[in-house]
Amino acid sequence: MFALMLAVFLGMLDAQIVATALPRIVSDLGGLSEFAWVTTAYIIASSVSTPVYGKLGDLLGRKNVFLTAILFFLAGSAASGLAQSIGQLILFRVVQGIGAGGLLVSVLAIIGEMFSPREGAKYYGYFSIVFAASALAGPAVGGALTDLLSWRWVFFVNVPLALLTLLAVGLFLHLPGQPRRPQIDYAGIVLLTGAIVCLTLVTSWGGVRYDWTSGVIVGLGVATVVLTALFILVERRVAEPVIPLRLFKNSTLTLAVLIGALAGAVFLGSVNFLALFVQVVTGATPTQSGLILLPMMLGLIASSMLSTKHIARTGRYKWYPVASMALGLVAAGLLSTMDADTPRAVAIGYMVVLGIAAGLNIQVLAMAAQNAAPREDMGAVSATVPFFRTIGTSIGISVFAAIFYGRLASSLAEHVPAEARGHLSVDATSSQEVLKHLPEAVRHGIAQAYADALTPVFLATLPMLAVGLVLALLLKDVRLRQHHHGGDSTTE
Repeated sequence: MFALMLAVFLGMLDAQIVATALPRIVSDLGGLSEFAWVTTAYIIASSVSTPVYGKLGDLLGRKNVFLTAILFFLAGSAASGLAQSIGQLILFRVVQGIGAGGLLVSVLAIIGEMFSPREGAKYYGYFSIVFAASALAGPAVGGALTDLLSWRWVFFVNVPLALLTLLAVGLFLHLPGQPRRPQIDYAGIVLLTGAIVCLTLVTSWGGVRYDWTSGVIVGLGVATVVLTALFILVERRVAEPVIPLRLFKNSTLTLAVLIGALAGAVFLGSVNFLALFVQVVTGATPTQSGLILLPMMLGLIASSMLSTKHIARTGRYKWYPVASMALGLVAAGLLSTMDADTPRAVAIGYMVVLGIAAGLNIQVLAMAAQNAAPREDMGAVSATVPFFRTIGTSIGISVFAAIFYGRLASSLAEHVPAEARGHLSVDATSSQEVLKHLPEAVRHGIAQAYADALTPVFLATLPMLAVGLVLALLLKDVRLRQHHHGGDSTTE
């Protein structure tokens, strides 16, 4: 279990740790116009590989597939640390992302293989600690390694940890063999890859590099729809589809996927904007903002651990996603009332409510899906829920960014004096270095403008949460199985 937790920590940490090192990487390797691809390439590779690893684990055996993912992550990390150009770094980040995509899904499937859903619930609470620890430690560790050693150690730090994980898994993990004869769905993998690449580019470039109505974004959007339709057609015909569509005949899995996508959009997609509020509106430094967000993460950990512990004891899970969405509605309503004069302690209190709401479903949906899954599809099911949560997060960030930036310019014009606006670009208004040299009245005007622009972001989460609440209420109220596998043989 220690090795499994460490593998998840590695995958989650790497998504956070690189951000603080990017300015130093660009100054060393150059390529300012391409630096965003250091992150985008990793996200695309990990998103694409997640469902593929889940299915390959079902076909080829989970241990071998998991070890392969660790090796990819290890090789990509070492090579990224040795990169001599921005192009090399982007390429090696793809390799690293291919490995990262298999870490979480393999761990979820292995737990589903080792334990019945009821037994596995005892361990899911610990993953919340891993998620929160990686989210909190990532920026701080990345900054410290970059300042004290070099940006290359942001990648090199993964090497000994990955080697330890590889050794522990290789020696101590013993799972039953897989009797199935593999038939790889190559067409499905290619089509899914293309659809995810196009969707990621739409959400990354739309409203930032290109207008939403530009030919590039419209073309990518059309390509996403066409490739997705072709993927569905292929999956309905092949013997061993990457994402078996027959699984969606089970209402529990379908609802878990939809609720997970909405939760990803709301709870994960809004965190970036909370950090923006903390730094620009309340005037916190990056270090202070980490401390301000800490109570929210602690609330997430506490609610996740308590809910999974109670589920392990009773076997009942339905009412936790219901409570998550209902409490999320309360949190979003409270967050939408914040302005430049909201006391920092009050804002922290609102964010704690959001963290508690997020923690109530972060592990429960995976348990519900695994409870309904037959053994031969455990990997595919374990991959499907986090895969759609990731897609939901990507779409949520894109939608919220469009809402925020669409409102920000007019808010700045309303609250910041014209003579000050003439010397400030929109990008400069979020810079701590710029803000600290501005007069107090101008800083307060910018803070109020950002608060006003963030209000519709939180209001936009309300209909999403309302839909999530309705879907959660439709979940069947069943107990987690106390025996291994069996598909629909849940106990009332």
